[in-house]
Amino acid sequence: MKGKYLAFVAFLFVTLALSTGAYAQEEAGTGGGDMLAIGAGIAMGLCAIGAGYGIGKAGSAAMGAIAEKSETATWGLIIVALAEGIALYGLIIAFLLVTKI
Repeated sequence: MKGKYLAFVAFLFVTLALSTGAYAQEEAGTGGGDMLAIGAGIAMGLCAIGAGYGIGKAGSAAMGAIAEKSETATWGLIIVALAEGIALYGLIIAFLLVTKI
């Protein structure tokens, strides 16, 4: 499983490295909007994947803790909400990048 993630990250870096060479011939101050759009998509996508993973792990652990001891429900919901905040941060960064285009 770790090898798949490593291969994905390597593919991502190679793709970005090859795509930035196309802008080397442009005049200063022009273009670059495509790379901002790609960055916004990557920011939102990776934050959504991370938030989904965090919510899945924290949510299942919280449900198990609540089943054993119902007083832990508040803390379980707080931890799941913190994991959801990661996706919101990615959305904010994506909006900031898109508005620069």
